[in-house]
Amino acid sequence: MQLPRLQRRPKASAHDAAVLPLEGDSGALQDCIQDPELKLPKRASLVIMLFANALLQISFFIIVSSSNEYALHLGGTSTFSGIVIGIPTVFSGLALIPLARYDRGAYTLPLHVACGASILGHILYALAYYTNFLYLILLGRIVSGLSFTLWMYCKRYCSDPRIVGVRRRTTLASWIVIGQGVGMSLGPFAGGLFYKVGFGGRGGLVWNGFTAPAWVMAGVWVAFWAVAWKYYEDIPHEQRAFEAAPAAPVDGEVIVIQDIASTQQPVPLPPLPFRLAPQQWGVVLCMCWFAMTCFFILGAWESNIPVFGASTPPFHWSPFAAGNFLALGGATTFPFLALNLLLARRTQDRLILALGATLGLGALIVFLGLLSAGGKALNYGAVFVCWWAIALGFNLASTVTMSTLSKQLPPRWNGRTSLAIQYSNYTGRVAGAVWGGSGVAVGMRGYVGLQIGLVCVGAALSMGLWRNLKTKMG
Repeated sequence: MQLPRLQRRPKASAHDAAVLPLEGDSGALQDCIQDPELKLPKRASLVIMLFANALLQISFFIIVSSSNEYALHLGGTSTFSGIVIGIPTVFSGLALIPLARYDRGAYTLPLHVACGASILGHILYALAYYTNFLYLILLGRIVSGLSFTLWMYCKRYCSDPRIVGVRRRTTLASWIVIGQGVGMSLGPFAGGLFYKVGFGGRGGLVWNGFTAPAWVMAGVWVAFWAVAWKYYEDIPHEQRAFEAAPAAPVDGEVIVIQDIASTQQPVPLPPLPFRLAPQQWGVVLCMCWFAMTCFFILGAWESNIPVFGASTPPFHWSPFAAGNFLALGGATTFPFLALNLLLARRTQDRLILALGATLGLGALIVFLGLLSAGGKALNYGAVFVCWWAIALGFNLASTVTMSTLSKQLPPRWNGRTSLAIQYSNYTGRVAGAVWGGSGVAVGMRGYVGLQIGLVCVGAALSMGLWRNLKTKMG
């Protein structure tokens, strides 16, 4: 009996790469056939995942403009309103690990869980007015939190090496950020509009300014669920099994065992263990810090503006006015976020991170100066420019947190880095929403000072790791 011998499969030639079958055939761009670094998933499935991300963002923000008044009406406080805004991410984080154990490396289960939980959560939130029960709005948001687990899967989908080439990941992450911008602008605007329209008549126990946003979103999710059920196609089972095999220890080659007397297919050897170097751990820490910081600041401003605007003498904003302010700031960032789609293809991730963080930090410092000056300095135009720069800057910075890690670490680490980034986002969202709701109570200068401190820590990390943050563009 002959012993098996080790062979090395040669690197694929340019011709081989050109004829590799494209997953998704007509649904993906044709240039992916020429270069695996440019591959994309099926177009219909990609659109569904990106649209789901945008719907989740709208669901998260649509109650922001009226949640403070809703909580006060039911006997709560502004701090309780901040908890209502931020609590979904706590339970989303608790549900992520159990869900990840059953997803089998696919996305269908998380997608259906998100649709079902969103519908039920919005219904419970709306029924709180009819039952006059304060904690039902909290329960509704907790159930909605189960749907927000899909945020992690949307990020993972856009960086999944099985279906997305390395030069497409920052571009798809930019689409994720555009979804954030849609939620940040359309959500508060629609919430404020429904608040005004809902109470424009006599307003009933079921349909009124507080409940209308939730009823509408429940209906939207029902329609989206039907579309997703029909058109979404997950990663094929055979591709999941193939990609579950570890990466080879030598770039571009696969070590196989082949029996000379056997006609069986080659079998991969067990992988050599991969351990992160200290510099790589530093990059992971830096990206997680920025993921937390960006969402902490964005969440804090979104929950603080309705409270700050209602209690500050120059403004005295209603929920409708606060929603318009938030929406206008988010909407005016769209041209620049769209420009980032082109920028991402020609710019390194670390430069996008630096640009966004610098813009946001400058706006925070200016706003702190406005608060110190007081009087006429604190006017609508000045505050709006600060909010616009913060919304644009930290949305830009959040673009690269996941894509940077997916480019620097092996493909089989994609699930771990997705969880790490998502938990960082959750931490920022929860803490930011509560901090924003309490901003007036603790003092606005202290409220802004903490945010400046968080950005400065991130700046120190990125400057110390600047050379290690270099990645491929796109």
